Amino acid sequence: MRIIIYTGKGGVGKTSVAAATAVKSAGRGLKTLVVSTDAAHSLGDSFDMRLTNELMEIRENLWAQEIDTTHEVEKGWGKVQNYLTELFTAKAVKDITTEELTVFPGMQDLLSLLCILKYYKEGRFDVIIVDCAPTGETLALLSFPEMLRWWMEKLFPMKKKAVKVVGPVIGSLTGIPMPSGQVMDEVDKIYYDLDEMRTIFSDRNITSIRIVVNPEKMVIKEAQRSLTYLNIYDFNVDAVVVNRVFPESIKDDYFKGWKDIQKKYRKDIVESFSPIPIYYAPLFETEVVGWTMLGRMSEEIFQDSNPEDIKYSGRTQQVVKDGDDYILSLTIPFVEKKDLALNQKGEELIVKAGAVKRNITLPRTLLSRFIKKASFEDGMLKVRFGGEHNG
Repeated sequence: MRIIIYTGKGGVGKTSVAAATAVKSAGRGLKTLVVSTDAAHSLGDSFDMRLTNELMEIRENLWAQEIDTTHEVEKGWGKVQNYLTELFTAKAVKDITTEELTVFPGMQDLLSLLCILKYYKEGRFDVIIVDCAPTGETLALLSFPEMLRWWMEKLFPMKKKAVKVVGPVIGSLTGIPMPSGQVMDEVDKIYYDLDEMRTIFSDRNITSIRIVVNPEKMVIKEAQRSLTYLNIYDFNVDAVVVNRVFPESIKDDYFKGWKDIQKKYRKDIVESFSPIPIYYAPLFETEVVGWTMLGRMSEEIFQDSNPEDIKYSGRTQQVVKDGDDYILSLTIPFVEKKDLALNQKGEELIVKAGAVKRNITLPRTLLSRFIKKASFEDGMLKVRFGGEHNG
């Protein structure tokens, strides 16, 4: 099975690209599912039909769904949400809208992604195509399972034992409700589901992320930040789709300035994202809505290639032996050396690139070693580990 996730700045046309990819995939005889996890659904608009939270077969070999994020929260977070509501209203916060406090930012979209895990495990489809929320939200969702994993491994076992032992006592003495076993079990399940999802999303033989851009300065900058973030978390970006390119056939002088600007930015895109393959979709003479236009877009983008193929699989992390030392290499494009920070803490390497931070669990080979030096050149961070860790 293949999972293809489309992301990009709001308004670049990623929903149309995702729908067009699904049309071409289904047309090749592959059982294809396209889902939208963006709360501002427009997937149905692309197909010129009404989609719901229920899985719907809309054409031969093609199913579609606009996931209801509120429903997914109630299903996967309901017991926790009820407990938090009880907790917040137990004391002096009754005037605050508890529903807003009990669903953390990004939680709705995150739980929506668990539907993809469900479909993957069922094995009903050959290809699952995901139309995600705009870039920032998507990236937060993709990294959340790893962050939650850290919290769960460090805090959850201790918390669970404490609740069982002293929970009833604390509750009776303070009047503050303690979480029940069901609440803790629900958190536990979410954690393991998200961890399984993270594993699948990180598997380069299964999941590809594709960035949709327009040939515009701000959009390209956003896409560059996305690639930086995705590389840090070792997700596979296998293609960039440049949408709404002015065709050469347009000869009107009114568009000459725009065509010159796009020509410059198209060159920047190639230079920025190489060696990742670049695909192009023109600015059509009409809006991309319905089967005919989606079919035209898919042919323009993929032409004679198969949309479900893995287009690129460059590694962003690698460990090699160099004499008595080991060198851990990380590809981190579009950042400057001054914006990088590095720290080793126990079995973890903490890498900061601007506002982005990742705790990387070191491979067993490096656990007993310490950082001797690090260098950063041409978007590649190289960390040299040597000797035995002196504690």
